[in-house]
Amino acid sequence: MTTSPTADADPRTVRAARLAAQGLDTGFASPAQVVDRLVCVQAQDLAAAKWVLGARIPGSSEARIDEAIDRAELLRSWPMRGTLHFVSPELYRPILRLTAERVLQRATTIHRREGLDDEVAARARAVAVAELEGGRSATREELQAAWNRAGIPIEGQRGYHLLWRLANEGLLCCGPIETRARQRFALLDEWSPAAPGPALDDDEALGRFFVGYVRGHGPVTVRDFAWWGGLTMAQARTGLAAAGDAVVAYDAERYLAADASSAPTAPAGRQVLAPFDEYFLGYGDRSAFCSEADALRVVPGKNGLFLPLLVADGEVVGTWKRRPPRRGAVGIDVTAFDAMPSLDEFRPAFERWAAFWSLTLDDVVLAG
Repeated sequence: MTTSPTADADPRTVRAARLAAQGLDTGFASPAQVVDRLVCVQAQDLAAAKWVLGARIPGSSEARIDEAIDRAELLRSWPMRGTLHFVSPELYRPILRLTAERVLQRATTIHRREGLDDEVAARARAVAVAELEGGRSATREELQAAWNRAGIPIEGQRGYHLLWRLANEGLLCCGPIETRARQRFALLDEWSPAAPGPALDDDEALGRFFVGYVRGHGPVTVRDFAWWGGLTMAQARTGLAAAGDAVVAYDAERYLAADASSAPTAPAGRQVLAPFDEYFLGYGDRSAFCSEADALRVVPGKNGLFLPLLVADGEVVGTWKRRPPRRGAVGIDVTAFDAMPSLDEFRPAFERWAAFWSLTLDDVVLAG
């Protein structure tokens, strides 16, 4: 790592640099470019994750995201934290090799309780291969029905846990679009074949993973990376060491960046963001852009369900939700935090959101 720190970073400069790193200032040209920059984008809610990408691509549409998914330009699976993400196909396998063992170990108790031992998983694997090989795909229900016919129990959450396990073992991934909120499943090696050439060793993979995270989220800390990637601090420090001069000190105290010299210093813009957007979810420490009290308002039930965000000058200033359509148009209810500027300033961003979904925007009002 290059050490050329400036003074301790002001939160405003951190916000400005992160907006630029994440493409929320000028944007990217394609869905693949967004994922290449961010490396992983949380995507357990497929429809919401499409707007995470769309918010960073000027003039984009849902159809454009779907086309990129169907061309396998970006991959959706479970690369880290046991959660669905869009991920760069090039880095998916190296990341999975770093993260899957710990994730699967944590699931041992659940799998034992559900009766999903290694023998059952092996049988499920054989059935999945038989159903999908040759470039075919299947819905979750179709795969579970095939397992049921083979005498493999799928009641309750067993079917989901089998899908999850086989994906974390590198067999399955999400494939072509089925509906707005669902994809079919495919064999990973057929849907997204491994790149030719030698595989990265673990240290090289950690270095690539770390550099990608810093480039798409920086300035960040090593602890942010460990939290975000579901890694140990030892792995995170190895990633920092392996990154070498691709990562520089951003300030004198803690932050790291890919290029501190060109980072903007004044955050600007109004963003309408999805729940689970990487601007909020991509950091273990969110204090630079959201107070602790407001962060609790983003996750009001403390249940892992995040609300859609409004961001002004890099600061989270409110949440929003759409109302049911009325006379062919969709209205928006906004919950404002203390720093919320005029709602009129967000109207252009909401217009872009509506155009992405081929909707007509109605009024944008404060929730009663």
